[in-house]
Amino acid sequence: MKKFLALLIAAVMCFSMGAVAFADAADDLVSDAFIDPINDWAKYDEMIAQIKAETDFAKRTELMHQAEDVLMSNYCVIPIYYYNDLYMQKDYVSGIYSNPFATKFWMYAKLDNGSDTLRMNLASEPDYLDPALNSSVDGACLAANSFSGLYTYNEEGVTTPACAEGYEVSEDGLTYTVTLKSGLKWSDGSDLTAADFEYSWKRAVAPETAADYEYMFSGFNGYADGNLNVTAVDDTTLVFVLDAPCAYMEDLMAFPTFYPVCKAYVEANSTADAPGAWCQEAGFVSNGAYVCTGWNHDVSMTYEKNPYWYNADQVSIDKVEFMLSADDTAIFAAYNAGDLDFADTVPTDEVANLIGNPEFYIVDELGTYYAAFNANSQLFADKTPAQAACMRQAFSLLIDRDYIVENIGQTGQVAANAYLPLGMADGNGGFFKTDAIEEGYYDPYAINNDYEGTVAKAIELLEAAGYKFENGVLSSETPINIEYLTNQSSGHIAIAESMQQDFGAIGIEMTIQVQDWNVFLEERKQGNFDFAREGWIADFNDPINMLEMWTTVSGNNDCQYGRYEGWNA
Repeated sequence: MKKFLALLIAAVMCFSMGAVAFADAADDLVSDAFIDPINDWAKYDEMIAQIKAETDFAKRTELMHQAEDVLMSNYCVIPIYYYNDLYMQKDYVSGIYSNPFATKFWMYAKLDNGSDTLRMNLASEPDYLDPALNSSVDGACLAANSFSGLYTYNEEGVTTPACAEGYEVSEDGLTYTVTLKSGLKWSDGSDLTAADFEYSWKRAVAPETAADYEYMFSGFNGYADGNLNVTAVDDTTLVFVLDAPCAYMEDLMAFPTFYPVCKAYVEANSTADAPGAWCQEAGFVSNGAYVCTGWNHDVSMTYEKNPYWYNADQVSIDKVEFMLSADDTAIFAAYNAGDLDFADTVPTDEVANLIGNPEFYIVDELGTYYAAFNANSQLFADKTPAQAACMRQAFSLLIDRDYIVENIGQTGQVAANAYLPLGMADGNGGFFKTDAIEEGYYDPYAINNDYEGTVAKAIELLEAAGYKFENGVLSSETPINIEYLTNQSSGHIAIAESMQQDFGAIGIEMTIQVQDWNVFLEERKQGNFDFAREGWIADFNDPINMLEMWTTVSGNNDCQYGRYEGWNA
């Protein structure tokens, strides 16, 4: 019995020493910028707060590079490629334009086929039409054409006044005095005044609204104590105060979260547990070029010209009809049959044949397609923070990005090795990154240029995380089974299947779960996933937009950084 106990103690000691050795190896493999993405994430939150308060723009740019170093060091975010946008548009359609943030504007569209109705597809059933609650690209497009903020974007992608005539800024760059156009109206004919903007902005940051984007107001004076410093001085004068100068204030004033909503209508048609209920059916009050007059859920929507819009005399199309679908094969068939004038997606297997077609458009965007790990996933329950980071880095190394952009994307996407995309301004008169290889965090083509060496590195990382291998394949003693969450789209599914094959080469088993759009969005937001399809197109041309979304309290923090759950509590 004593001999048995001695052997047992020795075995436990060996296992313990082995676990410590693995942990030490993982600590040596992570970046110097690495911090625990759960228990120490307050440090990242502090970095973002410092960036937003920094008045020296050169120093601010330096701090944003450091913040991206921290973000990339834990490999919860795995960039795959930098976005461009593609869509189909009939040759008799003109006047539709898109900005670099994928918002499409059709209020000035024209039809040369004799019709007064524009027939479009953007996506399936929209998640939210409330500008304060929306966080999807399709929802932003609908908001931009049915609501109007203080500013908007023109065909060149430049901010231009909308409800505003203009503004003045105090010498210290902190106090803005905005003058609104006179005679503004809601779609029901009632007056729209500066008080509507004051109400709407304060509503957007109120805890009971639970807006994903409420953090966009974090640079405003009074945000920290819940008393946003914005005041309607009179019907056409809005004054707001910032804590630090903001180089992208016009972009914020053009963003949906800053759009006005009609207080009387919102409060009469919402409940405490459903702040967005007021615009879940057709007929709600708005202030943009078009109003929603028909909504057959999951099938179609109808928008009609708003005669009370400030620029209504420039709108020539009376009606816009939307096909609600995420089935790109069905959408493409409807377009080819002449039932759609505009389609915002095409099947992956049709892209090669469409290159050169004058009805096929490819537009540059500022954004990144990526996959994301839930930092709180049970997948990492028995790992140290460094070991979990090593695991995720191994996954990143194994992805054949070149295959994805050449055979699935097919429209000139650039393989990504950083979260912040190429071409983004740095907030100090230059670009945040200009070279896809030299200024990234890894070689995005490593698996193509040195397959054996890259796989060996991935195995080294997984071994540091405690996994065993036999002849280059995961041992059955330490399996990895992971589920990848994505929404319906032939392109998204094809990318998932490509990664599934990449991981399977060393024995990682990945299953793919495909969900309807709205379910998918909610599951990611709630952290009900291990690994998921993600994409972020910048809301404005400044790195802070793509960095501040990962703060602990952000409604867009799908990776669940800084959130203590279950085994991580």
